[in-house]
Amino acid sequence: MSTNAEHLPDRDPAFPDEPMTTTPPAGAPPATTAPPAMPAAKRRQSLSSRTGNTWIGLIAGALILIVLLVFILQNLDQVQVGLFFWHFSLPLGVAVLLSVIGGALVMALVGGVRILQLRRAAKK
Repeated sequence: MSTNAEHLPDRDPAFPDEPMTTTPPAGAPPATTAPPAMPAAKRRQSLSSRTGNTWIGLIAGALILIVLLVFILQNLDQVQVGLFFWHFSLPLGVAVLLSVIGGALVMALVGGVRILQLRRAAKK
């Protein structure tokens, strides 16, 4: 079988979509092509920094606190809360905020335990 371009086999009419492939002779080294040389690009300086990210975090935190304050001020109706043997009255917004904080603490506790498990497994 010749690998000369003039002597390539014809396409099989039963498979018109099949691409034509040629195999190099057994003794020929594999063909390698070098990637084109890329011009040296200027290094783009990062626009973010720790100080900038901290500033954005502080602004986001302040906005969340403002939204929480508005939520609490709009939900000042008193509700009765019972926790084990304690019974007390709180504004609705404060009660919801405390329940969310409690849920976040439980989530952080479970996540912390899982992190410790993974660290122990990684040390082994």
